[in-house]
Amino acid sequence: MEGNPVMKDGLGEAAVERIIEALLMAGADFSPKSFRNDALSALHQLELKDRVRHLITVMGRHLPSSFPKTAAILGGIRNHWPDNEDDNKHQVFAAWPIIDYVAEYGLSHPDIALPLLRYLTPMFSAEFAIRAFLVQHPEETYNQMLFWCLDSDAHVRRLASEGTRPRLPWGRQLSQYIDDPGPVISLLENLKDDPSDYVRRSVANNLNDIAKDHPELVIETCRRWKADKVSARHWIIRHATRTLVKDGHPQVFPLLGFTPKPELEVAAPELSTPHLLLGDDLGITLRVASTSAEKQYVVIDYAVHYMKSNGQAVPKVFKWKNLHLKPGQCVILEKSQPFRKITTRRHYAGTHQIEILVNGKPASQTAFELHIV
Repeated sequence: MEGNPVMKDGLGEAAVERIIEALLMAGADFSPKSFRNDALSALHQLELKDRVRHLITVMGRHLPSSFPKTAAILGGIRNHWPDNEDDNKHQVFAAWPIIDYVAEYGLSHPDIALPLLRYLTPMFSAEFAIRAFLVQHPEETYNQMLFWCLDSDAHVRRLASEGTRPRLPWGRQLSQYIDDPGPVISLLENLKDDPSDYVRRSVANNLNDIAKDHPELVIETCRRWKADKVSARHWIIRHATRTLVKDGHPQVFPLLGFTPKPELEVAAPELSTPHLLLGDDLGITLRVASTSAEKQYVVIDYAVHYMKSNGQAVPKVFKWKNLHLKPGQCVILEKSQPFRKITTRRHYAGTHQIEILVNGKPASQTAFELHIV
């Protein structure tokens, strides 16, 4: 993937043509030329989410003003939507504005809109659209999602989990579930043993969201799930607690089977250079030695303390390795950390720290200078 330009091109001219063709074949009555001109008039100037909003507005101009009439059209669109995508995985974005149209124009018709979202979600995912209904019609929507947990389609079951994530990336935050995630936990109870990896991954991501605000509740939930000794839940528990591991939450390490109080000698990391030029990679070598007479299982991560524009350093934790150490064993670890221009972070020259974390706690560190030319 080459970044956002590739993603937004999934809602380019080809997507507009796909939308026009599918809507007309599903029974819509509009001028394809007029729709096309309207859609393409500003599309290329917009980023991905703005393209979604723009195409929703265009659909609103060319489809019936009565939502029940438009819902009847959208309720047959999957019959005219290609099942097989080409090599461009972002082609699926063409369905995004069709699904989110329901949240924009169908919010006052939940009795029609919710079944329609269930029908549409296999085309892309209604995880963004459903959130407006959880805010506007919380009880009715939540009860519907409880039924979706039992649906025969894995896409629909996943929607029940992904749609209730309190802090879904790119999605509207659900403050009611940030404050009280109890209803979400109850819903996830129905999906924790789902036969689909696609669904179980969403369950883990949902729990990871909740852990950011309610770590003890997630640890308690994972302990309860682990006690049943269902092997398929082990991956969910590990993935659901990844933020807690990075944060060094003390209760998470015994839960995952790590040594609660490891006995180690952790040397200061050796760096490939004390002066790094932006665009190069930094080599990191670490020596870890057990000083215990018992076997130990530990998490080794590292944090890069990035210099910010205000002169303060802010750490970002990166995963390194989980180590099974024999009594007295010494291990040498090596890592290459890139320092390149990316859209999600701006680099600033100055002193940066590499900090080693053992079970989330600082163990050693060293510094280097980043230079930008």
